[in-house]
Amino acid sequence: MKIHRINPCKRWSDVTVFNGIASFVEVADSDTRADIKGQVEQIFAQAESTLALVESDKSRILSVTIYLTDFANFDALNDVWDSWFSEGCAPSRACVKAELVDPDLLVEMSFTAAAGENYLS
Repeated sequence: MKIHRINPCKRWSDVTVFNGIASFVEVADSDTRADIKGQVEQIFAQAESTLALVESDKSRILSVTIYLTDFANFDALNDVWDSWFSEGCAPSRACVKAELVDPDLLVEMSFTAAAGENYLS
C-alpha cells in the first residue's frame, strides 16, 4: 500500500497517511504568546485545516496524544476540548507532561484520524 506524505520536507511531513489512517502533529503557530486556551484553539483550527487536506474532519479523529508543559493548565485545556468535540465524538486520548523545544509553547498535540476514501490505497 502507498504511503501518502503531504507537504513533505527533509525533517517531516505535514500529514502522513497509510491505509486510510492519517497522522499529524500541531502546535500553536500564529501566536505562541497566547495563554493555554488560545494555543489550544489555534491547534484545533489548524487541525481542522489539516484534516480537510485528507478529506476528513474532527468527527473522524481516532486518538490524540497531548503534550502539556504544566498540569496547572489541564482544566483550561479540557474546557476548550469539551466545547470543540460534539457529544459522543471525542476520541481516545492521553495527556502527558512534557518539556517542549520552544519555551513559549504550552501544548503540542499528535493526532490520528480516519482519512477519506482517496487515501485507502
